[in-house]
Amino acid sequence: QAQLVESGGGLVQPGGSLRLSCAASGFTFRMYGMGWFRQAPGAERELVARINWNGGSTNYASSVKGRFTISRDNALNMMYLQMDSLKPEDTAVYFCNTNPPRDQWGQGTQVTVSS
Repeated sequence: QAQLVESGGGLVQPGGSLRLSCAASGFTFRMYGMGWFRQAPGAERELVARINWNGGSTNYASSVKGRFTISRDNALNMMYLQMDSLKPEDTAVYFCNTNPPRDQWGQGTQVTVSS
């Protein structure tokens, strides 16, 4: 059974940085495009960054482009999201999943940007 475990969230001041990690298991990770999604209170879940199977192609939502960097390590079945110049509007629960996403989601990791 596929499992996705997110980690690395926390409380950070505006302008700060965080690095999120996603540990994948139960499926052939290297064969799938992956994505980082986020859901803010009262909002729908949105895709913020995606990466193809080998890391050779990435895309970002306009709201995070230039500030976030997605990467993956297929040897470790891991994916990462480096988040720099964080803003209060980045506050959300962040999830990883395949892209398009599977029905099963992890618990996510909370990112709070506040002074």
